[in-house]
Amino acid sequence: MIKKTLFFTIFLILPLVYGYSQSFVGKAIYQSKTSIQGDFGPPDMPEARKQEMMERMKKAMEKTFELTFDRSASIYIEDEKLEAPSVDQGGRGRRFGMFSSGGGTYYKNIQEQAYANQVETFGKKFLIKDSLQQLNWQLTSETKKIGNYISYKATAIRAIDSTSIENLRGMMRPPRRNNSQSENTEKEKDTVKNSSLLSRIEAPKEQTITAWFTPDIPVGQGPGSYWGLPGLILEVNDGRTAILCTKIILNPDEKNEIEEPKRGKEVNQAEYNEILAEKIKEMSERFRNGRRGGGLGPRGRP
Repeated sequence: MIKKTLFFTIFLILPLVYGYSQSFVGKAIYQSKTSIQGDFGPPDMPEARKQEMMERMKKAMEKTFELTFDRSASIYIEDEKLEAPSVDQGGRGRRFGMFSSGGGTYYKNIQEQAYANQVETFGKKFLIKDSLQQLNWQLTSETKKIGNYISYKATAIRAIDSTSIENLRGMMRPPRRNNSQSENTEKEKDTVKNSSLLSRIEAPKEQTITAWFTPDIPVGQGPGSYWGLPGLILEVNDGRTAILCTKIILNPDEKNEIEEPKRGKEVNQAEYNEILAEKIKEMSERFRNGRRGGGLGPRGRP
């Protein structure tokens, strides 16, 4: 009975707060870390070298973001930093970076339930516009303190479209070895090294999302694509990536405009996934055919 009363009170008061605080704005800083799963490099690579590659990858996946929000819209921007050293020598490690879209601007309007994600991938700007995914959050009475805020736990199950992941697994596998050869050629060794990570990625069917939100900040916003709880989301974990809020500024003196990004080739999410898969397939074919000189340059530029 206490649990039901608590959350009934939260949902009852929230619309009143929204209506009273029309100009409510804020900023939140988030730190994200993504865990590395699977092995690195070919089986004959020294263990020390594998550990070195893993540490560099972990560092590259530690990111800082700034969320500027009001009660209806928000912008989530990555804090750009100096490019980390390449994972592999000779420039080969830069290929890992081409599968992600760094330095983007993620805008979401929870009132209209739509988002616009401006990214640069393979040297080209895209503007991905689509509908926000509505998660079926299950609220609990479990609490913990994050900074100065009492936060409540919520969970949700999210189905995963594994199409793009399957494409990566299939397209980046090395060419089959000819049984008549006693050893791989240098080209095959290089392809094995660069595809070993992606070839080990498994495609789960669903994810369990765990979030912690605070009703003390009565906005349904959160980092990235997360939203829809009766308070700002301060922490979220999907099993591989953990995002934690480290700083909050409410009603700052300097107010940034929350404007939808406009630049880039406009596509929906499915179209962007298809473009990305096709580019990766094209790059994979270049590796397999040995056209090392005709590949993509730094940051995916030809």
